[in-house]
Amino acid sequence: MKKITDIFTAGKPTLSFEFFPPKTPMGRIKLYEKVSAFAALKPDFFSVTYGAGGGTREFTQEVAFELQKRFGVPVMQHLAAVGHSADDVRNILDNMKSRGIRNVMALRGDAPEGLPSPESSVEEFPHASNLCAFIRREYDGHFAIGVAGYPEGHPDCSDPSAGAEHLKKKLAAGGEFVVTQLFFDNKKYFEYARLLSERGVNVRVIPGVLPITDYGRLMSFCLKCKVEIPAAVHEKFRPLADDPAATFEAGVKFARSQCEELLSRGAPGLHIYTLNQSEAALASVESLIK
Repeated sequence: MKKITDIFTAGKPTLSFEFFPPKTPMGRIKLYEKVSAFAALKPDFFSVTYGAGGGTREFTQEVAFELQKRFGVPVMQHLAAVGHSADDVRNILDNMKSRGIRNVMALRGDAPEGLPSPESSVEEFPHASNLCAFIRREYDGHFAIGVAGYPEGHPDCSDPSAGAEHLKKKLAAGGEFVVTQLFFDNKKYFEYARLLSERGVNVRVIPGVLPITDYGRLMSFCLKCKVEIPAAVHEKFRPLADDPAATFEAGVKFARSQCEELLSRGAPGLHIYTLNQSEAALASVESLIK
């Protein structure tokens, strides 16, 4: 299976979709059924999350392997090192390697419940850069290593300049491309890309986009992710909160406009946060990238 970095050599914008691993067998079966519609768009890769605090980590491996096997699309498996020893991480990466997974999103992760900070949970990987360095050192190029970027600032570091320096450390340690946290104001992405470019970052910085389908869920999801919801989004979607059909229509229109502008201004691809919902995600990007 291809590494994502090999896909980049074609020089074209990429299309990717992100899913979270359902906790129940029936939920995972339903996800596989939905993903067939995503696969029909011939995306460049899928992404499977690890869950806050590793909450779904036990299912991440299963879902990543099944998606790649069933649909023949390269999968980027998330790996959050916090709470893991070096042996734990090595076992996970060995399992990925044995199953043909060649792409990993290297994350620090959130502190498990009861621990005051991620740094206190395990000494080996206090930062994502430590995980990047471990993967590069131990696996010598087998994996393409993605890292997370934060156009609005990292939840633990609101200073954009400091955040850019942290990202540079992840890339220097072994990271090879960036996928950003979601945002709703494209200006934030382009300012972030410029900030990174000024600091010598020349890897792909792929913007993450979330189609809005439920105003209440949007509020709770962005609160958890510490993502700002612009006033214009509140003004547009708050009056539609009790009208699912109108919210869906407006959400697709908003996300599609966001994606069109990103591509027209030179973004190197689109990474769509699906929340495991297919209709809005597909309608937002269909025919935009061929």
